[in-house]
Order: sequence, then C-alpha cells, then structure tokens
Amino acid sequence: MNKQLLRVISFVGIILGLNGCQWWPLKQQNRELAIIINHADPLSVQIGQYYRQKRNIPTNHVIEVIFDPSVTSLSSEDFRRIKQEVDALTPPEVKGYALTWTKPYRVDCMSITSAFALGFDTRHCAKGCQAIAPNPYFNSNRSQPFLDFGIRPTMAIAASNFEEAKALIDRGMASDNSHPQGTAYLMDTKDKARNVRSHFYSIIIKQLSAKIPIEVVKNNVLSDKNDVLFYFTGVTKVGKLDSNTFIPGAIADHLTSFGGQLTDSGQMSSLEWLKAGATGSYGTVVEPCNFVQKFPHPGVAMYHYLQGDNLLHAYWKSVAWVGQGIFIGEPLARPFGNLNHN
Repeated sequence: MNKQLLRVISFVGIILGLNGCQWWPLKQQNRELAIIINHADPLSVQIGQYYRQKRNIPTNHVIEVIFDPSVTSLSSEDFRRIKQEVDALTPPEVKGYALTWTKPYRVDCMSITSAFALGFDTRHCAKGCQAIAPNPYFNSNRSQPFLDFGIRPTMAIAASNFEEAKALIDRGMASDNSHPQGTAYLMDTKDKARNVRSHFYSIIIKQLSAKIPIEVVKNNVLSDKNDVLFYFTGVTKVGKLDSNTFIPGAIADHLTSFGGQLTDSGQMSSLEWLKAGATGSYGTVVEPCNFVQKFPHPGVAMYHYLQGDNLLHAYWKSVAWVGQGIFIGEPLARPFGNLNHN
C-alpha cells in the first residue's frame, strides 16, 4: 500500500478541519446518549444502573433487551429483532449508544458496536483481505451524526466484573474538563506487519506537537511511564502494561487481528487496556488484515479528542472502515471539554 496515499486518505481532513470543531456542551451529553442493557445478563444490568446514576442519564434513555449473554456472536437474524426493538424505543435526541456487556462482541461478520451504529450490513464485512464500506463519520467536524449520516456511534462499557466497570466509569467521569498534562506515546515496533501506523507519525508530530507532548518510542514495549494519555502500538500482545500509569481519559490500542475478541482472543484482548487503566480502547473482531483504515488513526483520534469531542465521538471519527472493529470504554469521558461552552 502506497504510504503517501495512506497519508492523504487518512489525515488530510485534519489539515482541512483545523477550525471546524463543533463543541459538545457537557450539560447536554447525558441527554444525547442511550444505554442498552441486556436484561438476561445480571452484570449488564448492574453496569447500566450504575452508569445511568453516575452520568444522570434520563430514565427513558435506558433501553432493555433480552438475548443469550453466554455467546460471543449474535446471528444477524437475532440482531435485527433486537435492533428493531431498540430503534422503536430510542428518543429522537439520542446521538449514540452505550452497551453494558462484554459478550456478545460480534454480530455475524460485524462488531456489535458497528452493528448498533450502522445497522447490520454485509458491506461492512470482509472475507480475507478486502476493503469494506467507509465510515461516513470518519474525521468529520460535525456533531450530529444521526442527523447528518444516519448513524449513532456506539461503545461498549466492557468489563469482566462490576469492580472493573465501576473503576472504568469513575475514570471517565474524573477525566471530564481535566485538561490533563499527559504524553502521547507512539510505538514504532519491530513487528513489520502490525507497525503500519508508524507511517503516520511524522505528520502527526508536525500537526499536533504544539498541542501535546508526543514521543515516538522505537520498541515493542513501553514501561514505567506515569503520564500516559495516548498509547498506540502494533503487536499481538503488549508487555509491561501494569508498569505504566494511565491518566483518566486515556486512549490506548494495539493494531492486531483479534484484539476485539474480548473474552477469547488468541492474541491480547483489548479489554486488557481497560484493566490496566485506560479509559478507551479498540480492536477488531474478524480478521481485518493490516489495512490501516480498519484501525484508529492516532492523529485523527488525538485531534478530535484534544479539540473537545468526548471519547465516543473522537474515537469513532478515527476509523475510516469501521465495520469489523469494536469500541470499548466510557463513552462520555471528555478531558478537553470547554467550560465556556456548557
């Protein structure tokens, strides 16, 4: 894949959109999100109740559905039934969804977060190394994704137990308006197949180093850092995660094939980032090959987050071909919110 072409495809919008940010009023965030709970999953119910209370989500924005919580993948037929129920119960002002479970993480050939956001559509699927349909929200300066594009970005508040979910939600809330003094760590690994995002690093530094300290680390492992706000790498498994301290609101992910297989990955599950203290992560649930478009563009994610988008929208804007990837974390975390725009 031509490196220069990738830069043009994936980053030109940052340059064009420098003055195009649309602020998200903090006081409206809780009215622009709906929580979807699986009533058959006690942990999902517990997470949903806690999140609704902490974020003061309106009660009519809590949508309960029922399906088997033991499976990792829903069939497209079962999902369409569930999605019909959700659509019928979703208030018109809702701009995004928070799922409160870890399983299932997939709907047939799509991730579950993409299926809820986009609807199940095989154009967002691939068998082998194939392009898929584009994410219309990619690198957008818009703040009305449903009105503008007909999608409701979705993130799973994923956790193995309630203690982990509570810690994640509390980190997200602690990040709000904090304007943390953290560092972006961009790993330049020796894993040639998974290190493809390193081609973006020079232009990311050029465009964003005035906004945040950026350190390119030529190593497979980052260790003993106490100021991690962004951590992007490309390896199958990330070592020494517990030696680092993630600032509340931190985004971290690793480009590999099956990070989004949250409970049974043969590689490292993206859930490990949240367990280590990150507030948001991402991984693919179906073999994506190493198309950079199927993974978060570090510069795009950083730009929109630093400009004041919450985690849900900044992260969703960073993936050009989103159908095979799952977003996990605390969706309303917003470290760089502007108090003057509440």
